[in-house]
Amino acid sequence: MLTNYLKIAWRTLRKQRGFAFINIFGLAVGLACCLLIMLYVLDELSFDRYNANAERIYRVQSDIKFGGNDMHFATTPDPLGPTLKKDYPQVEQFVRLHQRGNWLVKKAGETTNIRESDITFADSTLFDVFTLPLVAGDPKRALTEPNTVVISESAAKRHFGNQNALGQTLVFANKENYKVTGIMRDMPQNSHFRTDFFVTMLSDNYPWGQWLSNNHHTYILLKPGRDGAPADAAVFSRNFESVIEKYVGPQLMQMMGSTMEQFRKANNQMNFWLIPLTDIHLHSKQQVELAPNGDIQYVYIFSAVALFILLIACINFMNLATARSSSRAREVGVRKVMGSERQQLVSQFMTESILTTVLAMLLAIIIVAVALPGFNSIAAKAISLSQLMSPTLLPLLVALPIAVGLLAGSYPAFFLSSFQPISVLKGRINTSFRTVSLRSGLVVFQFMMSVVLIVGTIIVYRQLTYIQTTSVGFNRDHVLTINDLYYVGKQAEAFKQEVMRLPGVVSGSLSGYLPTPSDRNDTVLFPEGQTNLNKGVSMQHWGVDYDYVKTLGIQVVSGRGFSPTFGSDSSGIVMNEAAVKILGFKDPIGKHVWRFDDPEGKIRKTYTIIGVVKNFHFESLRRNIGALSLVLDANSRAASFRVSSTNLPGLMQQIEAKWKQLAPGQPFTYKFMDDSFDEMYRAEQRIGTIALTFAALAILIACLGLFGLAAFMAEQRTKEIGVRKVLGASVPSLIGLLSKDFLKLVIIAILIASPLAWYAMTQWLSDFAYKIDIEWWMFALAGAVAIGIALLTVSFQSVKAALMNPVKSLRSE
Repeated sequence: MLTNYLKIAWRTLRKQRGFAFINIFGLAVGLACCLLIMLYVLDELSFDRYNANAERIYRVQSDIKFGGNDMHFATTPDPLGPTLKKDYPQVEQFVRLHQRGNWLVKKAGETTNIRESDITFADSTLFDVFTLPLVAGDPKRALTEPNTVVISESAAKRHFGNQNALGQTLVFANKENYKVTGIMRDMPQNSHFRTDFFVTMLSDNYPWGQWLSNNHHTYILLKPGRDGAPADAAVFSRNFESVIEKYVGPQLMQMMGSTMEQFRKANNQMNFWLIPLTDIHLHSKQQVELAPNGDIQYVYIFSAVALFILLIACINFMNLATARSSSRAREVGVRKVMGSERQQLVSQFMTESILTTVLAMLLAIIIVAVALPGFNSIAAKAISLSQLMSPTLLPLLVALPIAVGLLAGSYPAFFLSSFQPISVLKGRINTSFRTVSLRSGLVVFQFMMSVVLIVGTIIVYRQLTYIQTTSVGFNRDHVLTINDLYYVGKQAEAFKQEVMRLPGVVSGSLSGYLPTPSDRNDTVLFPEGQTNLNKGVSMQHWGVDYDYVKTLGIQVVSGRGFSPTFGSDSSGIVMNEAAVKILGFKDPIGKHVWRFDDPEGKIRKTYTIIGVVKNFHFESLRRNIGALSLVLDANSRAASFRVSSTNLPGLMQQIEAKWKQLAPGQPFTYKFMDDSFDEMYRAEQRIGTIALTFAALAILIACLGLFGLAAFMAEQRTKEIGVRKVLGASVPSLIGLLSKDFLKLVIIAILIASPLAWYAMTQWLSDFAYKIDIEWWMFALAGAVAIGIALLTVSFQSVKAALMNPVKSLRSE
């Protein structure tokens, strides 16, 4: 019986090639979108699950409210990990990570360095917590001695080629020798942090024991509960209150003469909490992450988009199948007269539906294979086609076409099999478009989702344009930045002066920090004479030179910037408006502020406010502008040059030549500040591109269905059109007659979609402190696009039908 059903289904598809193509291609595109998004979502959900003890690993996070700032850190004080292991038996092990950032690395005996990024200090317990297999070396001893390092296989190949790297020596920053004691497999792509170098924490030159600083990422491995049950993180988190009282409180008293009770009464807070390792990538929005995280919001959005696109494709199938009911009605009538039961007819039509979706799935896999490289590039992923055959996805790959076939074919099957043989054989079956309310509802749903996607895409791109073009309070255009300046050592100033002499260089500056993605430096400043915790202001504290304000085009609103003509500027400070406002200074120039200048709080550094600069964005526009202070500091890590050369490649060659003169063997790397600024919004740019792509595909699928539906309706009304033409109807009036019913449905879809899109995009924009307003024209534009596309799709068939010779259409009469 099944073989017979398949033969009939195949013959039907071959007989109705146009109808079959629209259905198979539409379903294939829908399934391909669904598969791509499914691969993306599963990749996002798989982060850090490669660790054998992933369900028992947690990271400790810090929430601190102090000095007018709410700070949410992915880092903790350095003593926290060892203290938890010592005081609480529930903690099986801990490990701390301290990200060093970029370092110049070379093999001992070589002269040329390689600039390595994301070098990380780690405790020797690293391999007890994380699953990082070593291909050479002993994980128990690899990081137990000073000046040792574990490197990845990729790093070993870069520095040692085919030689055995174990036991070899690497030179860091041209001065520090490290012995390679382990070679690990490259960390998986689906890890919330990745590095090629783990340096022993014993070599980290850090002032240990600071309970009031947050510079280390602390992970703990909790022991399993009773009967092997997962550890109860919520129960363990209750211990943090006593940790704060026992350890943080005494150091707070030592530095500021304040108890924790007084600290809290001053409207300050300090809390530690646990986040599961597997939640970090999608759920953590803390500051100072080891790497940019994903966002669970986008997983939900793309999952919904995949579902909607698949539903749109299924709706096409249902619409076209029911619309062509008259062409199958007599077939049903004859079959019933010959003895076929309804159940057999349902089985026949369901077989046709499943065969269609199986063919569509095969085509979808081909589309995915072709599209995957481009999708990976847009989404910054490394997904392979082989992942479709994974134990997780393979059953779904088999079940999906069957499920879609049942979903898409169920209504047409029951609809067609319900025809009464006497009525259909007499030609009494009503296939009028106006009477099929379900079909109209499905068309409305298709275009409603299409309009939501169009509105979403418009708003995402408007927000990205706003971010890229809005004034950030300084001039980031034509500013060249050169990092790793410490590799030229004491010759940094000489390098700056040499570059300043080149034609096309307007100004230059040396500094420790820039208003681009980079490390940050927090401090707490107090007005002179104040030790009250209420009066302290937590702010960014950046070391700069005399030309920093001028080079970046930062506006001075009162006082002045730093100047070499004033010797007292070595103890001067420049603040932004936000810092002055929080400090409560009405006339800040000449006022004094102070801060602790050592970890134990015994030394204080006093500054005189010499200038106030206009607020400028030094972090993402997702955050409000915080307090910031600038002081003179010769410890520079970056050089910035404002350039105006028309021959930029030639200028870059000259700057590189100057670099090589002063830092031979050191790699020369640079960026333009506007490019660095854009890096903060790469995730949004990727989301915008993906949203635009899937919006276009959703519209394409909807239009395929509309095209087939319009073609069939025009065919059904061929004789009516012929009669109207004979009676004098014009071509425009006939086009309007055939198009208006469809356009009514699209307008209804726009009216329903607009509030849904407004709500969804309002939620998305809520993550930004600085954002666009959602305006009426965005919905009008999306509606116009939907109407225009629908009109073009329907008009093609309407014009074709209206121009037909009425003699041909009335010949059978």
